[in-house]
Amino acid sequence: MSESAVWHPFTQHGLQHAIPEVIGAEGAVLHTRSGAKVIDAISSWWVTTHGHAHPKIAAAIAEQAHKLDQIIFAGWTHEPAERLAAGLRARMPASLTRVFFSDSGSTSVEVALKMALGYWLHRGEDRHRIAVMDHGYHGDTIGTMSVGARGAFNRAYEPLLFDVTSIPFPAAGHEQATFDALERVCREGAAAFIVEPLVLGAGGMLFYRADTLAEMHRICQRYDTLFIADEVMTGWGRTGALLACEQADIAPDILCLSKGITGGAIPLAVTMASEPIFAAHYSTDRAQMFFHSSSYTANPIACAAANANLAIWDEEPVIERIAALGERQERYLRRTAAHPLVRNPRRLGTIAAFEVGDAEGYLSDLAPQMLAMFRERNVLLRPLGNTVYVMPPYCITDDELGAVYDAVSEVLDCIAG
Repeated sequence: MSESAVWHPFTQHGLQHAIPEVIGAEGAVLHTRSGAKVIDAISSWWVTTHGHAHPKIAAAIAEQAHKLDQIIFAGWTHEPAERLAAGLRARMPASLTRVFFSDSGSTSVEVALKMALGYWLHRGEDRHRIAVMDHGYHGDTIGTMSVGARGAFNRAYEPLLFDVTSIPFPAAGHEQATFDALERVCREGAAAFIVEPLVLGAGGMLFYRADTLAEMHRICQRYDTLFIADEVMTGWGRTGALLACEQADIAPDILCLSKGITGGAIPLAVTMASEPIFAAHYSTDRAQMFFHSSSYTANPIACAAANANLAIWDEEPVIERIAALGERQERYLRRTAAHPLVRNPRRLGTIAAFEVGDAEGYLSDLAPQMLAMFRERNVLLRPLGNTVYVMPPYCITDDELGAVYDAVSEVLDCIAG
């Protein structure tokens, strides 16, 4: 077989690590060309919720593909999108009345930022500063890199990024510093504050409290700063509820959803907005319309998959599965926490995480070492630097989860020597 022409994301090909070929998947298991059965312990980059090749989602995709595969969405519509928008409105905070479709988590955030800035422009107010949180990650487009942490992810693109004001991460016991910094930027007229609710994902699976999220929301409300919740990863049950915002009993002004919206089967994203944000763009003046789209906006096949996902949430005991998975994660994490290399073991909902030793940073040499060792044990875990996290599909069996943690224990022992 000739050398592959594929350039893989977040992959340094110069290290010449072997790249397995996956030929099939079912539930929480991936099947490779070599015949290995690999447990997908990170939901294939946090997208797969109910399991790979879920029959209801697969059937919906196949059925829709025979009806309507793609149609321009500018000035046209279709039933799967209309049904999905209605279904989302019924499940999400009542104040989020408008649903704008896109095709990835990054684009859902780009849309949110553009909505926020357009809102203030059309109101005739000069507010354009965006507030962000240290260690945040919101995507890899120019706008989303601008509102994310600066570092190895985006150093080469620094000249393209716009300025933002960053507030400290609300580490336990230091929340007041976060509140004070946020209040300062809001008092100065920040247009919007964007945050990953309860969990900063790519920043190292950093957790913070629901009452902290609620207080940040109250500060933004006090100064009319738009509150953007990036629930691309945290949505669809990962933190133990449909939305992480539910745990703080808040409704954002703008909500970003993707990944699990289709159960992880096919790309789709939405940005939900409150009525005042829509109204600011509503006019007989064509120059005041919202200027954003992509060729595949509200793709009918993707919308059909998302509708099947909503049906699964309605018809199956998803929340109960999530709760049970969280309890099993807690049990295995407690066992793992006894290892001398484990630092800061933590769990929220279905997400478990810990640090290995004292090495820090995304480019820690531990990451590729552990990745390779997990792969040798037929487990898909992709550490964030020296942070190991387990975030499996909700269908994972106890035997499969046990095998994941057995692999974790073996790898920790290997590192310890």
